[in-house]
Amino acid sequence: YAEELAALPTVARIHPDQDESTVQGALQIMYELQGALAAIAGMDAVTLQPAAGAHGEFTGLLLAKAYHRDRGEERTQVVLPDTAHGTNFASAGMLGFDIVEIASTEGRVDLKALEAAVGDKTLAFMLTNPNTLGIFEEHVLDIADIVHDAGGLLYYDGANLNAILGRTSPGRMNFDIVHFNLHKTFTTPHGGGGPGAGPVGVRAPLAPYLPVPIVAFDGSAYHLDYERPRSIGKVRAWYGNFALLVRAYAYVLRQGGDGLRAVSDRAVLNANYVRHRLKGILDVPYGGLRKHEFVASAASLTTKGVRTVDVAKRLMDFGVHPPTVYFPHLVEEALMIEPTETETKDALDGFVDALVRIVKEDPEILRTAPHNTAVARVDEVLAAREPILSWRFAQTRKPVSL
Repeated sequence: YAEELAALPTVARIHPDQDESTVQGALQIMYELQGALAAIAGMDAVTLQPAAGAHGEFTGLLLAKAYHRDRGEERTQVVLPDTAHGTNFASAGMLGFDIVEIASTEGRVDLKALEAAVGDKTLAFMLTNPNTLGIFEEHVLDIADIVHDAGGLLYYDGANLNAILGRTSPGRMNFDIVHFNLHKTFTTPHGGGGPGAGPVGVRAPLAPYLPVPIVAFDGSAYHLDYERPRSIGKVRAWYGNFALLVRAYAYVLRQGGDGLRAVSDRAVLNANYVRHRLKGILDVPYGGLRKHEFVASAASLTTKGVRTVDVAKRLMDFGVHPPTVYFPHLVEEALMIEPTETETKDALDGFVDALVRIVKEDPEILRTAPHNTAVARVDEVLAAREPILSWRFAQTRKPVSL
């Protein structure tokens, strides 16, 4: 249904330069999506402009900078836990902030380490909850108090929002800024590097700084509000990736409150079902239940000369897209398993059965996997450092042995 709506001529063929009077339906969708996302996250205002999660982080930190600037404070440090997504480090680094990383204790933020790290230079503390280990930061209200007492802001990385939909919200955890990954949590396409959508929500004190324009409603018509003197300006051309916003809007309407709550229920159930079935097959550091994901370790296989990357490559032979590997870095030979809410029990069982078989296989089969793909192993370091960006470049480049 979301794809069908996004393909309608009244959606796909409109142009951002059209007069506002001719796109009232589109503006209404954006306005109502702003409100829906704000309600879901427990925030007061939302911008739809950012084009991805990392772009949302970048925007959120710009908002924090503007907020502190108007208070006469020059804060230069962003504090991050060692479980943080790499984009948190990248976003803070791109803006020139000093990064302070703190260690975890048993997979959660160490409160004493956080207290020691924050101070009058702290711009914000960025946190994913549940974190990248799938563990809920149960002391999040204490974390908020520590950060706020130091004058900093608490930033919510929304990558794992599907674990808490309808159950709680960043607002209830006392976060000040949150970004949404519409291309992860709200059904919009995700893959191949884009397109994405990373709206940002904020509490009322930060609302004046949101990028222009914001879609507003005066009681009779929708319009683009540029009259925001304290805005950080534009962070993207036009008004965001509109086709993705339409998909997310349709998803929220179709699910409703009960449906969104069921999303988090299924995501958590699926992750813990797979975790339980893998007991005795792969080690899962840290005890207790997980939320939507968990991180297993293939370290026990290294005695046979097998590493996590070999397991991931072998999964491709079973028609399974390999999970994220070697992240978070505090788990040795990490294999991040995030089933999501959409997988059936049959699919989950098939995935686990494949892992059970892989762990027992001849190590040489794993080290030379995948065997059923058109291309086997490539030099991934070379691909990352010297990407082929066009066919012309490919024609002039010397052949590389794979």
